Amino acid sequence: MLEKTFDPQAAEPRLYAEWEASGLFAPRQDTAAEAYSIVIPPPNVTGSLHIGHALNNTLQDILARYHRMKGKAVLWLPGTDHAGIATQMVVERELAKAGNADRRSMGREAFVDKVWEWKAESGGTIVRQLRRLGSSCDWSRERFTLDEGLSAAVRKVFVQLHRDGLIYRDKRLVNWDPHFQTAISDLEVEQREVDGHYWHFAYPLADGLTYEHPVAFDDDGNATEWETRHHIVVATTRPETMLGDTGVAVHPDDARYAELVGKSVILPITGRRIPIVADDYADPTKGSGAVKITPAHDFNDFQVGKRAGLQTLNVLDAFGRITAADTPDVPAEYEGMDRFAARKAIVARAEEEGWLKEIEKTRHMVPHGDRSGVVIEPWLTDQWYVDAHTLAQPAIKAVEEGATVFEPKSYEKIYFEWLRNIEPWCISRQLWWGHRIPAWYGPDGQIFVAETEEEAQAQAGNLPLTQDEDVLDTWFSSALWPFSTMGWPDKTEDLERFYPTSDLVTAADIIFFWVARMMMMGLHFTGETPFARVIINGLVRDEKGQKMSKSKGNVIDPLTIIDDLGADPLRFTMAILSGTRDIKLSKQRIEGYRNFGTKLWNAARFSQMNEARRIEGFDPSTVEQTINRWIRGELVKAERQVSAAIEGGRFDDAASALYRFIWNVFCDWYLELAKPVFQGSDEAAKAETRAMTAWMLDQTLKLLHPVMPFITEELWAELGKEGPARESLLIGADWPEFPDSFVDAEAEAEIGWLVDLVTEIRQMRGEMNVPPSAKPALTVIAPGSETTARIDRHRDLLATLARVSDIGAADAAPEGAVTLVSGGATVALSLAGIIDLDAERARLTKEIAAFDSDIAHFGKKLGNPNFVARAAAEVVEEQRAKLAEAEAGKARLQAALARLAAVG
Repeated sequence: MLEKTFDPQAAEPRLYAEWEASGLFAPRQDTAAEAYSIVIPPPNVTGSLHIGHALNNTLQDILARYHRMKGKAVLWLPGTDHAGIATQMVVERELAKAGNADRRSMGREAFVDKVWEWKAESGGTIVRQLRRLGSSCDWSRERFTLDEGLSAAVRKVFVQLHRDGLIYRDKRLVNWDPHFQTAISDLEVEQREVDGHYWHFAYPLADGLTYEHPVAFDDDGNATEWETRHHIVVATTRPETMLGDTGVAVHPDDARYAELVGKSVILPITGRRIPIVADDYADPTKGSGAVKITPAHDFNDFQVGKRAGLQTLNVLDAFGRITAADTPDVPAEYEGMDRFAARKAIVARAEEEGWLKEIEKTRHMVPHGDRSGVVIEPWLTDQWYVDAHTLAQPAIKAVEEGATVFEPKSYEKIYFEWLRNIEPWCISRQLWWGHRIPAWYGPDGQIFVAETEEEAQAQAGNLPLTQDEDVLDTWFSSALWPFSTMGWPDKTEDLERFYPTSDLVTAADIIFFWVARMMMMGLHFTGETPFARVIINGLVRDEKGQKMSKSKGNVIDPLTIIDDLGADPLRFTMAILSGTRDIKLSKQRIEGYRNFGTKLWNAARFSQMNEARRIEGFDPSTVEQTINRWIRGELVKAERQVSAAIEGGRFDDAASALYRFIWNVFCDWYLELAKPVFQGSDEAAKAETRAMTAWMLDQTLKLLHPVMPFITEELWAELGKEGPARESLLIGADWPEFPDSFVDAEAEAEIGWLVDLVTEIRQMRGEMNVPPSAKPALTVIAPGSETTARIDRHRDLLATLARVSDIGAADAAPEGAVTLVSGGATVALSLAGIIDLDAERARLTKEIAAFDSDIAHFGKKLGNPNFVARAAAEVVEEQRAKLAEAEAGKARLQAALARLAAVG
């Protein structure tokens, strides 16, 4: 007999160990089996499971378990990413905490050895946590982006792209982190809104030039007063960068400055003569309409500088300090000064010398390193780049032609937008942990690119060589993940069988950083798209729709949830909420789906108590009882819905279908309808219904297993102790498939009629405030022959489920009865003497008035164009849902009031 409750804390580790020991996580060896493969988005080796991982990996596991049960050879390939900057930071922090030498004191080789030691001891945390979630990855194939095989693939790709002219070295702007001393990707940049200032500076015109500047305007915006000016005013939030100004830009159509284009201004702090250029980047409506151009320290300015042929002067060093290395006219007093100290000093000097015209307070976005927390500098430096534009063209075409599809399809727009406007990809990082760039330099700076130092030396002859100090961007090795993990460039069995992969499940924020780059690399090196479909999961937010953050205290830790409630409720919640871009999550919702698991557990206990045991050779196609023919058809419909939803990547639809079938159909209706049979005297009906109940439980466990694997596997084992021996664990069982003939239209119509009638009577009892203990008489008004027959067949069930005293027939409703129509039958419920009719009329009228108030409130909000236009989309949708709910509630009560009116 089952225990009273399922204990996930005891069961989950035991069940997972059984799965792993069974070997079923690995693909089946049958070469005739259709292949299905997914590669895991490799989590950082430094990481621990967060709620986004819980969502993403739950969805992948549903796909893996489903297709495994469908008989396919499933490979869900796991692994971790070396996470260059994050891992280096963790180890440096550990060294400092232990009082050891820093990495520069240790030297590169010793430091890298120390990182490998850390990885061996502490780098497997997230892999262990994925097991707690129930992830059925093939751990025997686990990969690491720095393992020997992947490292060889990275070197080969770098060398080949260099030979193809698609990797090159160039001096361009990058996001520079002065703390970590490295370039970082856009994904590692966090935009923070901060209080700041616009400082307005006057740059004097060279050669004694002047121009007329409008200072007063009429109501139509026409200038009425003009002022002769000897300067142009520019504004900046970063005064320290003016030391690198090499131009001032104005819009080509700005009449104020038309005669000045091609002339020059004097940079007040250095005396440098810089040109005035025309460029669309300058906005005539903002400030003075003129902008200072610092090509070496601003991404937009860099592009303006390229178009105008301006110099690029670097005035900051790697630590964010002022340097005159490129700009000898920088005053000596600023040399070596920190950028923020220089800002204060320059503003003070501008005020003292009179060229500071205005200080305007502002709040603006400033880029920060997501790990260092320091302000990021756009910085001009020599780096390695990939010609992403060339590689992007086949990747664009592949999605345009449907070789790879996105689910939801709307995300293709993001993919196309990024790839069609792609910039060169900076792939070098000034770190020690990572794939060292396979390039060596001769004494004269000549570059030799090769897979090994020996090959480079062979190219260089007798020249002494020094290897590039930089490592590759982590995303470079991740871009090769789908094929490098399967053994490429060798022609392995896995590569032949499982590449291209079937599905990729990932988040929208890395469509560009990872998905697009995998597409580019996969197509270039294998000639095929790396995956047939990309399923984009949503962003998990708190119950109010706010982004989760530790500072807000609204983070939901999946491991805490698993400790408290088990993995299954978390997984089911992730699945059923996955259909929205922003998933509103609360612990209460997860607790609600724990109750769903408890409902199924209790149903299994009820079945055991009623001796519903599995029978050898039981054939559900032979059942005769109407309820058994009906539930068989309901099972078929549920299986079709769940299968179609999982195949389509609509995990929310799959979970919803499971919930409706298990809770509402099987537990609430079938077992209720079966109860009188179990308690009756018809032994044949009893035996059939017991066997059918046991068979139904088995099929239900199979359907639910991909979403809630632990509780279903436990029930499978426990229920398997009675009856014929199980052939396998549930994870290895076949997905249920049923013939269309299992759907019995006659049984469906009859039980549907009964269910609808009982539901309507129960709803009417609730609306009329009939006490649960009261059993009013039920009268069927002028029933036809079919209704009479159905009443006779289900009289006892109807009386029990609808809680009525007796069921009779009459040509008209008795006095003091309320009527309803359901399934072609008109029935009357005698309420005289059971409820106070006048009191009920008053209650219903009052509740209708309350609904009227709500309807007016929500209607007023939604009728306000400003609210609809300015409020967040989810807020507007919430108000519409509340309005619809209030209108439906009012309609129900109005119908109840109308019934009372008919009583008299």
